[in-house]
Amino acid sequence: MEARVSSLVMPDSVRLIIYGRKDCHLCFDMIAALNELQTRFCFRVELVDVDSNVELLAQFGERVPVLIAGGEEICHFHLDPIALDAYFAKIR
Repeated sequence: MEARVSSLVMPDSVRLIIYGRKDCHLCFDMIAALNELQTRFCFRVELVDVDSNVELLAQFGERVPVLIAGGEEICHFHLDPIALDAYFAKIR
């Protein structure tokens, strides 16, 4: 899985984790949607391939991508901008 998310990592940037897999069109869609939000929010994205770890594969199975921040699931399958906005409002 290749991320094209480019962000300036600032000290107060939020770490978002996408649990996904290679060749996952929904994963690519979520990354693209996050790219569009880079101007609104200060965050960096980490991609984790669930197929690289048996425990992650058992945890997520076919339910990818899953967007996690601060140990909290924000959304899965598609980016939910309202849920992401609510998360950022809660932590600021």
